[in-house]
Amino acid sequence: MKKLAVVAFGGNALLRAGQQGTIDEQEDNAFKAGKNILNLMDRNYDLVLTHGNGPQVGNILLANSAGNKLYGIPEMPMDICGAYSQGFIGYVLEQQLMNVMMKEGKHRDIITLVTQVLVDKNDPAFKNPTKPVGPYYTREEAEEFMKKSKSIYKEDARGRGWRKVVASPEPLVIYNKQAVEKIAREGNIVIAVGGGGIPCFFVEENKLQGIDAVIDKDLASSKLAVEIHADEFYILTDVDKVFVNFNSPQEKALDKLTLEETKRLLAEGQFGEGSMAPKIKAAINFVEKTGKDTIITDTNRLGDDNAGTRITLG
Repeated sequence: MKKLAVVAFGGNALLRAGQQGTIDEQEDNAFKAGKNILNLMDRNYDLVLTHGNGPQVGNILLANSAGNKLYGIPEMPMDICGAYSQGFIGYVLEQQLMNVMMKEGKHRDIITLVTQVLVDKNDPAFKNPTKPVGPYYTREEAEEFMKKSKSIYKEDARGRGWRKVVASPEPLVIYNKQAVEKIAREGNIVIAVGGGGIPCFFVEENKLQGIDAVIDKDLASSKLAVEIHADEFYILTDVDKVFVNFNSPQEKALDKLTLEETKRLLAEGQFGEGSMAPKIKAAINFVEKTGKDTIITDTNRLGDDNAGTRITLG
């Protein structure tokens, strides 16, 4: 029987640090990411792909601001910007994965779903924004932005600069998840829960409305993987393995972790909240609820059984 894998791409799958964010750059990155998907396709996996959107949403927000200042174009809220990004990132991933498959003489239909995710408007996360979005800035630039607006900026744990942070509420319901599983198990590739999904809440009974937040894409991807009964969950990032004592002389890469070990290291503060901690929490959620493995690794090592950090039940 074929296995179903959920593969969560990071935002760097399309837009890497130091790049301008041109469509040519993003298409090239998507093509390279698509080549790695072939490793799982060749092993006959059914596939659901999710992706980050932090850099892209940041650019959309900047364009919004510039358009408002120069031409009076109304600025769009965060949920609408998320929907923009789901559409264009899904299109780029679809097209470049199609290009990869055609070059290799392979075929699968690919379907991108704009995905809404229900959150609680009273979630405590709204009182403590932690989710980084958009480009990196210097301390001086960030302080200037904070003086001019109610936005909050925090320094990146890996020393890459300062980024805007917004609320990251817990995902409660992923809409259309049954359709995601059905379409994927029929042999199609599904792209869903882009950027963690578009956050929405019930403003009144039977009336959904978007809310200004960003759902963590790894946590939403983990929830989706649990609810569609995935056999494996891959979290792709820009490092080959999970490390303890990261960026210190005692730095150590980890090949395998049990659920108990992973929880202990998380409680010890080994993983930065703005970087690896959300991925670890997503991995814990999937392993704990399914008993199946999560693999955290570099995008370029997808499908390599010896790559990454494998988190297991025991």
